[in-house]
Amino acid sequence: MSEFRKVNVEGTLQLARRAAESGVQRFIFISSIKVNGESTVLGKPFNADDRPNPMDPYGVSKYEAEQALAQLGRDTGMTVVIIRPPLVYGPGVKANFLSMLKWLDKGVPLPFGSIRNQRSLVAIENLVSLIVTCIDHPAAANQTFLVSDGEDVSTTQLLRRLSRALGKPARLLPVPEYLLKLAALVLGKRAVAQRVCGSLQVDISKSRELLGWIPPTTMEKAMRQIAGHYQETQTK
Repeated sequence: MSEFRKVNVEGTLQLARRAAESGVQRFIFISSIKVNGESTVLGKPFNADDRPNPMDPYGVSKYEAEQALAQLGRDTGMTVVIIRPPLVYGPGVKANFLSMLKWLDKGVPLPFGSIRNQRSLVAIENLVSLIVTCIDHPAAANQTFLVSDGEDVSTTQLLRRLSRALGKPARLLPVPEYLLKLAALVLGKRAVAQRVCGSLQVDISKSRELLGWIPPTTMEKAMRQIAGHYQETQTK
């Protein structure tokens, strides 16, 4: 926890204080949807004004940073804007997203053909667009916003979309969710099962209505960009 606080709280505050001292009028902080929580009930997305409920050290540190920035804003007069993104993806994406690309590209059969969850994602282009909108929009001052592509997908749908973007068949086996969760529990991978089978939806209506913001790119287009970049790197 101390390392998260060192970077996310102390490091952010140090930068924000310097900004305020230099006359910066608005500070935009990229927080995390983890401040809201780890999962949602299907069809009941997180809202920007929900009561925060961070569950892990990373989420707690991001929330502490938000609170500290709000106090700094009150003390200095600098306005603060908080943006909480879910999973951010784009060309050059790493971690689990890259693993999925590799599995699909190689035609590895995956046991994820019957997952009916719903998850919000945000393409890097859409996140940047909201950040730019918040730079000088009067209504953004001292507000918290959620961001996504404006459509949610299940893990199964995500894998199929990535397969189409790669031009490869999706070899998805219809293994029941309860078996996947049981296997993950036995292997001590409960958190992995939550990411694969659980839902995490965000409601971006506040961003749309208060700022007049609309995601400029679609998930389909963003997936094609990811797949194209991945395939280019594989041929070099």
